[in-house]
Amino acid sequence: MTVNKKGNWTEEELILAFNLYCKIPFGQFHHDNKKVIELSKIIGRTPSAVSLKLSNFARLDPIHKKRGVSGMSHGSKLEQVIWDRFNDNWDELAYESELLLARSKGQRVTDILEDLKYIPNGKEKEASVKVRINQSFFRSMILANYRSRCAICSLPESRLLIAAHIIPWAADPANRMNPKNGICMCVLHEKAFDVGLIAINDNSVIVLSKHIKRLFSEPPVQRGFIIYEGNKIIEPDKFQPDGKFVKYHRDNIFLGE
Repeated sequence: MTVNKKGNWTEEELILAFNLYCKIPFGQFHHDNKKVIELSKIIGRTPSAVSLKLSNFARLDPIHKKRGVSGMSHGSKLEQVIWDRFNDNWDELAYESELLLARSKGQRVTDILEDLKYIPNGKEKEASVKVRINQSFFRSMILANYRSRCAICSLPESRLLIAAHIIPWAADPANRMNPKNGICMCVLHEKAFDVGLIAINDNSVIVLSKHIKRLFSEPPVQRGFIIYEGNKIIEPDKFQPDGKFVKYHRDNIFLGE
C-alpha cells in the first residue's frame, strides 16, 4: 500500500478523483465508501482526503451550487481546470481517465471489459475499445446520477436500466459522452422516449404523445404511461439535463401531444 501523501494534488490524481465523482451518487462521497477507500489506496491519500476532493468537485456543478454545496473553502484552481477539461471534451477525457485508472491498478484497459480481449489488434480494435470503454463509463455515470432508478417510474433494478441519450448517439457525436445529454430510464420508458412516444418539457415534466394518449383505456398503458403524465422526472444528483438537448428531442423526435 502506498504511504498516504500530503500536499497539493497532482493532475493525474484529480483526474482519477473526477472519474470517481462521475461514477458514484452525491450521497455516497463519504470516507467509508468502498470505492472511495479503493481510490485512496491507489493514489496514496486518506479516504477523508478523497471524500473532501469529491465534495470540492461538487461545488463546481451548477446543480449543487443551487443546493449550497461549498466543499473546502476556495478549493483549488486545478480542480476547476480538470472540471473544465472534462466538460469541454467528455469523449476524450472520459477515455483518458479510464486508461489512467487501469494503469494505476496495474491493468490493461482491455481488462475492464472482458469481450474487448477478443477483438483483433489494429485500428478497428483501437476504435472499438474506445467506444466500448466510453459507453461503459457513460452508463456508470448516468445510473449513478439517478441513483440507479428510472427517472420516469423509479424502477430500481439496474439490469433493466439504460443510460438513455436525449439527443441520439448518431445525431450529435460531440455530446455522446456529455452527462447532461443522458437520463436513466428503464427499458420500457427508454424505448418510448427513443421513438418519441414520451418527452420532457422545460420544467422536467413528463409529456405523453397523442399516440399513447389514444390508448388511455388500455390497462398496460394506464400502468406504464398514463399515471406518470404530468409528473416530474427524478431529480439527478449531478449534471442536470441540458435544456437545449431536451428541446431538440421535443422538436425532432417527439411525436406531439
